[in-house]
Amino acid sequence: MHTLLSGRLARVAAVTVTLFACCIATPTAFADDAAMTHDRHRPSDPPGRQGLIVIAHRGASGYRPEHTLEAYRLAIRQGADFIEPDLVATKDGVLVARHENEISGTTDVASHPQFANRRATKTIDGVTMTGWFTEDFTLAELKTLRAKERIPAIRPGNTRFDGLYAIPTLAEVIALVKRESRNGRRIGIYPETKHPTYFAREGRRLDGTPIHTSLGAKLVETLVAEGFTDPRRIYVQSFEFENLIELKTKLMPAAGIDLPLVQLYDDFVSATPYDVAYNVAHGADLAALYGGLAQQVPGGLNAATRYGAFANEAVLAWMKANYASGVGPWKGSLLPRTTLAAPVDADGDGKAQLAGQGTGIVHPMLGWALKAGLQVHPYTLRAEETYLAQTPGGVPQSVVAEALQLYGLGAQGFFIDQPDQGVLAREIFLEVNGVRGR
Repeated sequence: MHTLLSGRLARVAAVTVTLFACCIATPTAFADDAAMTHDRHRPSDPPGRQGLIVIAHRGASGYRPEHTLEAYRLAIRQGADFIEPDLVATKDGVLVARHENEISGTTDVASHPQFANRRATKTIDGVTMTGWFTEDFTLAELKTLRAKERIPAIRPGNTRFDGLYAIPTLAEVIALVKRESRNGRRIGIYPETKHPTYFAREGRRLDGTPIHTSLGAKLVETLVAEGFTDPRRIYVQSFEFENLIELKTKLMPAAGIDLPLVQLYDDFVSATPYDVAYNVAHGADLAALYGGLAQQVPGGLNAATRYGAFANEAVLAWMKANYASGVGPWKGSLLPRTTLAAPVDADGDGKAQLAGQGTGIVHPMLGWALKAGLQVHPYTLRAEETYLAQTPGGVPQSVVAEALQLYGLGAQGFFIDQPDQGVLAREIFLEVNGVRGR
């Protein structure tokens, strides 16, 4: 399924093939800019179609090194409604797009001898790592680096772009979105504040001085400065709770803006929100930071509170009433999988890499969130076999089938590394359901 099909019968056939045949969508669809020479998509204001959106996860990261202007540009040309920049801060307080503030895996910093003495060992959200960190570089210094593919073993084709693209600032991402929003089509951004507690309170630079940078404040400052504050074209997301509540109650009102906020969820069973663990450990006034949220969590907030404690009906209703417009759960929590006894070679490439199987279980969080009026945008859909799974009946799913499943369950959008495949899924879903037009 490498092109958008035309005609109702063709689309129904496409759904049948996608859902019931053993086809794995490959990440070659629309991989080259040449395939994007004309706009296949209807004008969009606000972004999306029939309330359904496709979010380009770090850009078209299945086809270009993530968090580069080229990855974002290709995602837009493939029909994505929103592009997602993860945001970290430089030494001089500029927001740049990187998956992490540790950049040895996504840039060529290790090959720059002038920065050899910047290598350091730090603890980020409780995890100790060694490398180079954005808070120890000025923007001018970061601009001398070039991006590289983060997972070359899985995406070897992307390595041909290593060394070509610079690290973009949030302002540059916004400028790109403005340029690409034309002919009636509007593109949005879906920024994530990465490690806000670390940057604001815990982190230190190489010289030992506190970073003391509020990512939320910098985000609001940049959006206002760039004149990009249309709430129809922005979602702000974070894995931390305090960060979003502060945005809603203090930072955005002070700037005279009101943007939709999305609460991200890590693994329900094993992961703990870092801000909660940090604030509990430091004896913070939890009521002052979280308001009535703690009262909705069974047993209250403590250092061992897992994300699953926030996935109940009372918490979701409180979020909607007080700060959140949506939630972004990890798909593995929302639709649990089991591990196959032996991996399967579902795409016939000689490598058995499909190792999971769906259980058929849907976590009740989905229904509770939708009942509360929250948008639900799960993450992350990826087309490569290693990220896919079988259905409970044993049929290998393509990423298009996975996307169709989420739309069918009521999710209004999803994060995907191959935006063209997400757009295809939406076209099929709407066509099969007899929906036409905006």
